[in-house]
Amino acid sequence: MQEKNISFNNFEQCIKCTVCTAYCPVVAVNPSYPGPKQAGPDGERLRLKNKWFFDENLKYCMNCKRCEVACPSGVKIADLIHSARRRFSRETPDLRDMILANTDLMGKVARPVAPIVNAVVASKPAKAAMDVLLDIDKHRTFPKYQSSGFVRWFRKEAQAEQSAYSEKVAFFHGCSTEYQQPEVGKAFVKVMNAIGYGVTLMDEKCCGVAMISNGLWNSAERHARHNVREFSKAVAQGMPVVATSSTCVFTMRDEYPDVLSVDNSAVRDSITLVEPFLYELVDSGKVRLVFKDDYRARIAYHVPCHMEKLGWSIFTKELIGMIPGVTFTVLDSGCCGIAGTYGFKKENYKYSQEIGRPVFEAIKSLSPDFVCSECETCKWQIEMSTGYQVKNPILILAEALDLEATRKANCGKK
Repeated sequence: MQEKNISFNNFEQCIKCTVCTAYCPVVAVNPSYPGPKQAGPDGERLRLKNKWFFDENLKYCMNCKRCEVACPSGVKIADLIHSARRRFSRETPDLRDMILANTDLMGKVARPVAPIVNAVVASKPAKAAMDVLLDIDKHRTFPKYQSSGFVRWFRKEAQAEQSAYSEKVAFFHGCSTEYQQPEVGKAFVKVMNAIGYGVTLMDEKCCGVAMISNGLWNSAERHARHNVREFSKAVAQGMPVVATSSTCVFTMRDEYPDVLSVDNSAVRDSITLVEPFLYELVDSGKVRLVFKDDYRARIAYHVPCHMEKLGWSIFTKELIGMIPGVTFTVLDSGCCGIAGTYGFKKENYKYSQEIGRPVFEAIKSLSPDFVCSECETCKWQIEMSTGYQVKNPILILAEALDLEATRKANCGKK
């Protein structure tokens, strides 16, 4: 007998229109995936009757959230799928999953010998070995580790002067900025200082999105609880928590309560992305941006899936659109296919590339100077598959702004 017919989620609001399936990028390329309607609300009805109705093929869901963006009833379809994976999956993470999921740990291990690690994982013998031994596809290109990270630069070059600013933000820099793209964090600090805001760092841990994707649920929950405690300290001091990665922000705002059951209600509204934070200051007249007269660029904007879900791409469009001399083209909405660590796995690589092909072709047809995207893994996928450089919006702003003139224009404001 069925013990209950009410889920923690809102699956009963599904009207069976199947628009979620039409928008799912995985269904179109992978016949093994049952699709969001069947895996989500339809599957939940069965799983409430008996856990043995759980289908292990739910692992093929990319958690891109496109089904939720498309759903007219607001059903949290992907949350249903990943919560079901957490409750019922009998598969346990293997060595590959643990390597891919522990981004902080792997970064710390790689940093002291970064040039050697980068050379080894880029070599054909190493790729062939990982393909056979770890099921990490040999065609996948790994992002390069940096020998010196963002936090070290911040403490040495920028931390001392942050106390001079009366207004401050708490910066969640994330794993990619720390280990692969410290230039993103440096750009963030420079832009924040130019508009009159000091930057503080927290005792943060990885947002946990890779752990969620790879089934390391307990580790993801521990990270989430730790981060929420750190965010609470920042908010208590009147600081918003600002990040540069759309996926980190989405995970910390929505996945913590909906998938990991970690209450972040006291801080959720204070967790934001730099683009809406900066735009709201400019739009309200509290901040003025002064751009260089000679900055020129043709930019293609790929809106990451989680940015679509947040609904914040309009802020990036408006900010970049303010730059004189920029031709800014927004690509048709489409998933790049990598979904964090998803596209590294041998069983997913082919589907990952097929999903991203329309995005790759659109970029190549435009021949931009570079691509704009808030997602670090979208950067890896697009650069590998098109050869075009991808820049975070904060990097573009730091390049295009006359930082000294902006600083003078905002001196004494607030």
